[in-house]
Amino acid sequence: MEPALRFRVLYHMIDRTIPEQHEDAIMPTITANDLKTKGVAAIAAALAEQPDALVSVRGKNRFVVMELSHYHYLRECELQAALAETRADLAAGRYVVETAAAHAKRLDAELEPAQAQGD
Repeated sequence: MEPALRFRVLYHMIDRTIPEQHEDAIMPTITANDLKTKGVAAIAAALAEQPDALVSVRGKNRFVVMELSHYHYLRECELQAALAETRADLAAGRYVVETAAAHAKRLDAELEPAQAQGD
């Protein structure tokens, strides 16, 4: 993975770990009331400042809105991170080679203890 892409992927992975109380310092906030009264104009105004914005309902941050292009960018970052993780697993030998039937049998065996706990 090229260094610039690796940085962007890591940045967004780290960005997810920021505690909720700091989110409003990072993103503009749109209240549910603003959405009711101003509609999409409230979203457009918030997104003029940042690529994403929080939607607050009764004083609690509940949703994030963003431009579709930014959403696609973040999804691409997630896919690149998953690909890098998979490549690392392959390089480290963390995989199993088996038939579909053997795989299904192994999954069933792994699920049995979890199902027994749920009963």
